[in-house]
Amino acid sequence: MSYNIALSGLQATTQDLNTISNNISNASTVGFRGGRSEFAAIYNGGQAGGVNVMSTTQNFSTGGTLSYTGRELDLGIQGDGFFVLSGQDGSTLYARAGMFNQDANGFVVDPAGNRLQGYPVNTAKQLQNGTISDLQIQSGSLAANPTTAVGIVSNWDSTVDAIDLTVTPFDAADATTYHSTTTVTVNDSLGAEHALTEYHIKTADNAWTVNYMMDGELVDTNNLTFNNDGTLNTGAAKTLNITSTTNPAIIAGVDDLTIALSYTNTTQYAKDYNNSGLSQNGYTSGELNGIRLDENGMLYGTYTNGQEQLQGQVVLADFNNPNGLTPVSNNAWTATNQAGQAVMGSPTTGTLGGISSGYLEGSNVDTTAEMVSLMTAQRNYQSNAKVLDANSTMQQALLNAI
Repeated sequence: MSYNIALSGLQATTQDLNTISNNISNASTVGFRGGRSEFAAIYNGGQAGGVNVMSTTQNFSTGGTLSYTGRELDLGIQGDGFFVLSGQDGSTLYARAGMFNQDANGFVVDPAGNRLQGYPVNTAKQLQNGTISDLQIQSGSLAANPTTAVGIVSNWDSTVDAIDLTVTPFDAADATTYHSTTTVTVNDSLGAEHALTEYHIKTADNAWTVNYMMDGELVDTNNLTFNNDGTLNTGAAKTLNITSTTNPAIIAGVDDLTIALSYTNTTQYAKDYNNSGLSQNGYTSGELNGIRLDENGMLYGTYTNGQEQLQGQVVLADFNNPNGLTPVSNNAWTATNQAGQAVMGSPTTGTLGGISSGYLEGSNVDTTAEMVSLMTAQRNYQSNAKVLDANSTMQQALLNAI
């Protein structure tokens, strides 16, 4: 009996050594979760029968340390959750290792070629939350966007002398016929830039006329009035319609321009003219030159024109019992009935953690603790081997006595 008990101790300790050695060998493996051998005593009808390894569990309670890499597609999960991957054989895998890159077709893949899953976008670049598919970064050019809105926030000097336009007509080449100017670059439907310049003329107390010139051609005028406290009274909004009929020299081979101007929060105080805000929503075409991913998993393409466009959103999965997942090669797990149903969603929602772009999560193996466990396992192995040796010696003594 003692022989079988010692033999079971050797077998169980060997399994424990396998677990410890696997932990130590993967101490530098990205996203690795350390394991632990869990022993159970064996009894047969109340008689001691030795020991076996009841299970080997993984440590999902402690995360690994996030290390900065600077690569946009190196992704680390802060909190609970797993990346969802589509294997090359069609299987679904789950991983904490976020070492991703683009393949030749723009798909986001891990080093083994498994494709990262997420919410795609439609042709209008709107997120499709009800569908999970392979994330792909479109490499085509970003089309030009014509300017449709311009926002201007400024202060117009109330102390300047009014100009009588009947006596001193406006002349863009003569600075004495106006008080101040603002120029903003706008884009047409092909992305070409046009200089839209405003000329501000104070015509009476709290009253101003604005002349709009584009590419040196007068295109429209506007009248603004202010209240006695310097706040804007009328003229806060103005729409410019620049068409091929009215301005053929400007609009040639492109769509007509309709630009909504906003002067909200513009003031007239007794201080020099200044601009505190100037914006417009148009841009020229651009080429993809990078990517950006935020904490919520939103994946953007960045372009040479300074714009960015949504390409999709990374999804994460979580399980009621992560210990039920089966580890497989290449830093991944597969789901089982013991793990429960995968709950998928956007990062930072529910129990799911956030995503840190430019970081990788290391192994959660504590090498010092593993070395202590290794020494303990070695001692246990030697002790069980000693029992076998003693048992063999006693049996030999018995045979010699017969």
